[in-house]
Amino acid sequence: MGVVLNLENGKRGAASIAELIALTSADMGRVNELILSKAGSDVEMIPEIANHLISSGGKRLRPMVTLAAAQMFGYSGESHVKLATSVEFMHTATLLHDDVVDESDLRRGRKTARMIWGNQASVLVGDFLLGQAFRLMVDVGSLDALDILSTAASIIAEGEVMQLAAAKNLETTEDEHFAVIKAKTAALFSAAAEVGPVVAGASRTDRAALRSYGMNLGLAFQLIDDALDYGGTSKELGKNVGDDFREGKVTLPVILAYRRGTPAERKFWKAAIEENQTGDAALEKAIGLMTKHGAIADTIGRAGHFGGIARDALAPLDATPQKAALLDVIDFCISRVA
Repeated sequence: MGVVLNLENGKRGAASIAELIALTSADMGRVNELILSKAGSDVEMIPEIANHLISSGGKRLRPMVTLAAAQMFGYSGESHVKLATSVEFMHTATLLHDDVVDESDLRRGRKTARMIWGNQASVLVGDFLLGQAFRLMVDVGSLDALDILSTAASIIAEGEVMQLAAAKNLETTEDEHFAVIKAKTAALFSAAAEVGPVVAGASRTDRAALRSYGMNLGLAFQLIDDALDYGGTSKELGKNVGDDFREGKVTLPVILAYRRGTPAERKFWKAAIEENQTGDAALEKAIGLMTKHGAIADTIGRAGHFGGIARDALAPLDATPQKAALLDVIDFCISRVA
């Protein structure tokens, strides 16, 4: 099957989160200790399932953003560690829930928890991790931080329901799709970035800058994931290439290819997405149609647009190593397909 994007040779070597990792290394050590501590339970299945996903090799980008955003404004206490751990627990909980809703078999190249322990256990352990996240928020004692993260939790759940309601609907508009990914993915990035300056006592202007940065970074991140599903590799994705297609997900590359297609091509999309005709031959044809109509390239272009907004959001802030590292994150996310 032909791969649309040159993902091996075209990547910009400079696009890296190495500086972010270095700047947050000490704090992330404390986050990891707290994760292991708070994921523990006398109920044996809970730490088994939690650790299965927590230890599966994710980059922990969201908690690192929280830590770096707090460091930018000179924070040196413990609250940012607790909030970063809350953010990671919220993310992990949504992954456990997502895999059940999407009936996914792989997550980061390993069997999903639901494939090992079942759907019910995965959902319930996700709920446990959400509970632990909120306990940590309460420990911090910041009503603003609690408001930001609890609001994000509600928005993420709304996004899940919006996606479910729009499942297999090829009449989904680009604006409707953006509303889904803004809720499902970008809301947590935005909250993760904003709570850092909150605990550091930064100004409302600075908080707004980080909030906008996180929101637009999250949109760019998800759009690149949408593109990678049709032009990446299993190693890049941590799941099977074409999983979105097989699950009937109407992502931006599908929306653009469908709307730009001929009547015969739209008939193909309806058979594939609405009637589950999603075998290997159908996937190859889908990729061909996306290439023909520039759907993947335009999805990447939209990601670049949001990346630019994220970059502009940080522009007025003082130059710090943390600011530079957060700007690198934008390039890193988009360069996955560059």
